[in-house]
Amino acid sequence: MKLRNKFVIKYRSGIRILLPVLLVTLSFPLAAEQDTSEQARQLINEMSRATRELNYDGIFVYRRDGRMDTMRIIHKADKNGEQERMVALTGYAREVIRNNNSVTCIFPDNQAVMVEKSHPRKFLAAQLPEPIEKIADFYSFSIGSKDRVAGRNTWIVNIVPKDDFRYGYQLWIDDKSGLLLKSELKNNKGRPVEQILFTHLNIVKEIPQQLLKPAISGKGYTWYSGSSEEMPVSSGSHLWTVMDMPDGFILSDFEKQTVAENST
Repeated sequence: MKLRNKFVIKYRSGIRILLPVLLVTLSFPLAAEQDTSEQARQLINEMSRATRELNYDGIFVYRRDGRMDTMRIIHKADKNGEQERMVALTGYAREVIRNNNSVTCIFPDNQAVMVEKSHPRKFLAAQLPEPIEKIADFYSFSIGSKDRVAGRNTWIVNIVPKDDFRYGYQLWIDDKSGLLLKSELKNNKGRPVEQILFTHLNIVKEIPQQLLKPAISGKGYTWYSGSSEEMPVSSGSHLWTVMDMPDGFILSDFEKQTVAENST
């Protein structure tokens, strides 16, 4: 397989949800008045912290661009940090193993394994700034009516951008456990462009280490490394830059990746 180098540049507005496995116990009452922005921001801050601290094993459905995938995710947190394993249950076979130091992607159909360094807090759960007040000038926050998801009563939390440069979000949060059961990423017309829905999830005290090991050893596979030692990247190595970004956007990361020649 021929390989070529590709640069990936990532910009963010301070808020991005990848795989929202967020758990928290709510300890505040909703305000009687219509303005619930303070409670919504408090909930989001608690979610961001809780996602790093809890153990869970669940199944979720991810939908984007007309494609729907079902995944199993197993997350463990202890004094040594975080470990996570994600397994595709539909579509082509793949596994992703993450820990504090590395991300390992296993592709049985291609008999290939990709290993690269793990970025701080780059796990599959929501990536939100702490505190959420860092981006409060660019979004409106509110807690809406109640709904039911996966047989549980939930509050709907709305995150609405104040301009057309950012996506909006809608979160369905279990009113007892604080679990985020469903999320929608919305465009400037309010239409969902990405949806995540948990259909099953267990919150447990301990995750057996065996559940975090890949089902495939990778023996006999071709291994690729995306480590900075083998493919160094300097801060000036990307070929273009954004000269006039909207307020609230920053360059969060860029990296050099080795990909198949026919990749897009």
